[in-house]
Amino acid sequence: MEARRVVVTGMGVISPVGLDVTTMWQNLIAGRSGIGPITLFDTGDLGVHIAGEAHGFDPVNYMPAKEARRADRFGQFAVAALEEALAQSHLLSNGYDPHEVGVVVGSGMGGILTYTEELDKVREEGPRRVNPFLVPMITVDAAGVQIALRTGARGPNLGVSSACATGADAIGQACEMIRLGYARAMLAGSFEAAISFISMATFDRMRALSRRNDDPEGASRPFDIGRDGFVLSEGGALLVLEDLDSTLARGAEPLAELIGYAATSDAIHVTAPDAQGAGAGRCMALAMKRAGIEPGDVSYINAHGTSTALGDPAETAAIKEALGEHAYRVPVSSTKSMTGHLAGGSGSLEAAISIQALRTGTLPPTINLEKPDPACDLDYVPHQARQAKVEIALSNSFGFGGHNATLVFKAFRG
Repeated sequence: MEARRVVVTGMGVISPVGLDVTTMWQNLIAGRSGIGPITLFDTGDLGVHIAGEAHGFDPVNYMPAKEARRADRFGQFAVAALEEALAQSHLLSNGYDPHEVGVVVGSGMGGILTYTEELDKVREEGPRRVNPFLVPMITVDAAGVQIALRTGARGPNLGVSSACATGADAIGQACEMIRLGYARAMLAGSFEAAISFISMATFDRMRALSRRNDDPEGASRPFDIGRDGFVLSEGGALLVLEDLDSTLARGAEPLAELIGYAATSDAIHVTAPDAQGAGAGRCMALAMKRAGIEPGDVSYINAHGTSTALGDPAETAAIKEALGEHAYRVPVSSTKSMTGHLAGGSGSLEAAISIQALRTGTLPPTINLEKPDPACDLDYVPHQARQAKVEIALSNSFGFGGHNATLVFKAFRG
């Protein structure tokens, strides 16, 4: 059986630069940062006091207060993004068989906020005060369960976790399910809500976080010689993926086509990437091969680009390994310079950003790139957005543990 073609018909986002796709995109192409002082908790004697919060997010705008209390913040994000994605796709208003609709939604750290709150409670007040909904609030599949409950989707429902590659893997795995005939439509993405005292403390102990507390908007500076770590952020995105034939039959508009996906593992270190970018380069090459394209066909790369000392040159090396001489001709940008690093939520948000680049012919910039690291010598679209003809975009997501994932999107021209 010939593999089905897969298209995206809806997107919903929650991010530090906007709580919907339109606002997010306007801020990105304007080069506006969403990073600022932490307001979600008292940072006390932490060494880091900045993060990328989902400013203005209130769960009761998307669900009843009672339901909100039974969902961790990352699950609340998923419900909010679902509303926007379904409004754009009109998936559920076209008589889809619910058994043909599945869900793959992941998270890197799941309900860490709820877990730490309930742990404090049991220590201070005893076991009878623990929330009876604790387990279904904190597991990685919790956001996907919330989505299924609201949509009635009765197809495959999986929660995936591959550190900071989670979002790309969730979307890629969902795509493969459609290609293989396990579903006609999939609700896919990832969400993270891990801006907490313990998360900030452990990442800082790793020396992974930027300490530019006096310059929040300038703290995330991918590929810059002065970078000193990433900025932890929250949010994510949900994409509606569909079989192309079903999409056209119901008269829906494809936003883009997902033509390739690959995942590899460095298997070198629990946190550090392969300095030569070999695993990441192979991942990109495999994704392009599966998409049936050549390096010269790529017109934009949304980089993982976290602003870490090891990660940025490793990704630069990986791009050169995968694309050869074309690496010096293709525009590459890291939108984490504005959004910060959403950890497990990054891959899905950046997939949505890549699709927006295809749809609008606008490349979002890498801000704060004042003095490029000599080891990072590609075209990173510095400072300002750029108009360009974008036909094929790669979205890279790499994570602790050596996880690598690449998605390949193509502009849909009918």
